[in-house]
Amino acid sequence: MEPNELNIDTICAISTPPGVGGIAVARVSGPRALTIVDRIWKGRRLDAVESHTAHLGTILDSRGEMLDQAVATVYKCPRSFTGEDVVELSVHGSRWIQRELIASLCSAGCRLADPGEFTRRAFASGRLDLAEAEGVADMIASNSRAAHRAAACQMRGHYSARLAEMRDRLIELASLLELELDFSEEEVEFASRERLMDIATGLYDSLTRLRDSFATGAAIKEGIPVAIVGPTNAGKSSLLNALSGDDRAIVSDIHGTTRDVIDDLIEIGDYQFRFQDTAGLRTTSDAIERIGIERSINAATRARIIIYMIDSSAPEAALDSMAQTLNCNPEASVIIAINKADLVDSAKVEQIKDKVAEMQPRAEVMSMSTRDAAAIDALKAKLTGLIDQSRESEDLLVTNARHAQALAQAAESTHRTIDGLRTGLSGDLIAQDIRETIHHLGTITGAITTDTLLATIFTRFCIGK
Repeated sequence: MEPNELNIDTICAISTPPGVGGIAVARVSGPRALTIVDRIWKGRRLDAVESHTAHLGTILDSRGEMLDQAVATVYKCPRSFTGEDVVELSVHGSRWIQRELIASLCSAGCRLADPGEFTRRAFASGRLDLAEAEGVADMIASNSRAAHRAAACQMRGHYSARLAEMRDRLIELASLLELELDFSEEEVEFASRERLMDIATGLYDSLTRLRDSFATGAAIKEGIPVAIVGPTNAGKSSLLNALSGDDRAIVSDIHGTTRDVIDDLIEIGDYQFRFQDTAGLRTTSDAIERIGIERSINAATRARIIIYMIDSSAPEAALDSMAQTLNCNPEASVIIAINKADLVDSAKVEQIKDKVAEMQPRAEVMSMSTRDAAAIDALKAKLTGLIDQSRESEDLLVTNARHAQALAQAAESTHRTIDGLRTGLSGDLIAQDIRETIHHLGTITGAITTDTLLATIFTRFCIGK
């Protein structure tokens, strides 16, 4: 144990979700973790056991009476999550037992952990870098297979390894420039400006690809926003109900039934989608309905995917407003669903599809009925296919806004480096831009931090992690 560790508090917290369960787990971490737990433990002395072993015993409450039978799992410094001595106590999941256990630990010398304090200690001890620590929080919050994979990739250091590769290339670039300066009066060339340009351009391309992946990464993390828009009575609410498998939205033949945006999170395949059923688009004198229509347009503007519904029995209104509606978000992927195809002649449906394809060549066009399970499955396949397609060229996704901002700043300074190399700028001035790029990458992994930054990040964690 290092001498300065004696001044570090030993902390404790319940690490399992709040509420009643089969078991609850309390985590204790710090230089006195084994000593403190032994004070309330009847069983084999934990400071004498091997690391990574589990032991059955009895927990005593603050009055010395039996609280519960428990299993203590011991992880000794430095082979633990925090890099400190850690004991995890598994007890029965009664809320009362959990409260009494924490009270007993605090009476024995622990302090209740702050939010994210266990992970912050793991970062401080070098067990995780800052990006990996944020990956832990994302792993806990993941709500889909795709979000879980992105968080696991970050938590296991794959993302940090990519940044480390970029940092090594930047250091190589800076070293070559410094050698150029040191031997500027000699007839020695360590690397041509063309070679330096190749390195800088490759870095810029890598940085911009990672930065641009944030649009997809954030959508996967938070739920991919999908706006269901179209004229009144086109079947938007029926579609939401069919996708969710529940009567989430009111369905009626009365025009203007939906007057506000209805959100629903639905997991499809590897992804979680955030569907928004919107008010029908039409001309109306109803002030409340007009507000709903404005919100419909706003939802379409923010969506990553737009499903534009057309009533095949009355397509004219939808075709008239389609271009104006879809032009509000030219970056979004578009699926045009020609609904109620089971109620009209198939030749008419094909005519509508041809017209739509001519008007919107970038859109996916399909005919369907919201009452047809096969059609709903086909729509789900189109939704997941669009996201799969957007990820084809990316093996890593940026899901954190802080990282995206740092990458954007790093790309900007790298672009200045390229401009300097192209225009023959002095090597010492170019090196300054390279150092700035290294600084921005360092803020992602925690090589460069401030107390304010760390407090902002770790206070977002739950207590017990």
